[in-house]
Amino acid sequence: MLQNVAARTSRALLTCLWLAAALAGTSLVHARETPATDGLTTVALPELPAQGRETYQLILQGGPFRHAKDGVVFGNREHILPAHKRGFYREYTVRTPGERDRGARRIVCGGLQPTAPDACYYSDDHYASFRRIVE
Repeated sequence: MLQNVAARTSRALLTCLWLAAALAGTSLVHARETPATDGLTTVALPELPAQGRETYQLILQGGPFRHAKDGVVFGNREHILPAHKRGFYREYTVRTPGERDRGARRIVCGGLQPTAPDACYYSDDHYASFRRIVE
């Protein structure tokens, strides 16, 4: 029960921060990278951590993945990624050395074919921000 309240509070706070940033004409995504066509900044594939590059290759190969939740539908409830119908995005865990659970790092890919995504995004802060992966 308390975890649900904390999660709802965190989402509400994040939404308020994004709204405040939008009204102020600023962005909460990483600022040093170049903007992508979808308004998000980009990160070059070689700049991802080794575990991120490994996960990206597994996505293109169709697995095998370490976690049962890898490849499940990502709901984009944060509304940071471009809007698409439910089922367009899928999420994958990027292993974090030293973490006992899934950690905060993810790659979210969108498209009709999971092994040939239209676009993939990297988050190192559990969906608080995303950068579009460019090769």
